[in-house]
Amino acid sequence: MEKKKKEIVRMLLNQNLDEKDEEEIIDLLLNNPITVDVDKENDSKMTFGDKVADKLSAVAGSWTFIICFTAFLLFWIILNGVLLANNAIDPYPFILLNLLLSCLAALQAPIIMMSQNREAKKDTIRNKNDYHTDLKSELILEQLYDRLEKVIQNQNKILNHLNKMDKDE
Repeated sequence: MEKKKKEIVRMLLNQNLDEKDEEEIIDLLLNNPITVDVDKENDSKMTFGDKVADKLSAVAGSWTFIICFTAFLLFWIILNGVLLANNAIDPYPFILLNLLLSCLAALQAPIIMMSQNREAKKDTIRNKNDYHTDLKSELILEQLYDRLEKVIQNQNKILNHLNKMDKDE
């Protein structure tokens, strides 16, 4: 290829294409694979913190977590409000429990947001991949259409020639 891929992409984005450039883009798209396994590529680049954030997000967003956390809250309230009413670790209005819940929410929200941001980046890459696949498919279809048109034209020429031959006989 005469032009580097970056130059071709810039021309595509700016739509500064001449006929030769269009042919190079078509060749580039048709002859090179353009699909990317986003999950595989992303997994190879994940840091330890990314993996922990994804695991915590998966746990914190599950019914198991909700049920277990509700059970913990009920246990805390029953333990401190009923069973240990006079000697409670955290008497009503459960200030220590409020502090724990606030700390949990303060840590949990950014961790979940980090995981969601990473998923959004993966979605963006998937969308770009889909665009390139669609573009390649469109180019292939246009090429097939042009070839089919040529075949039809050739068939018509052959038919006309055969009809002339029949009339001449």
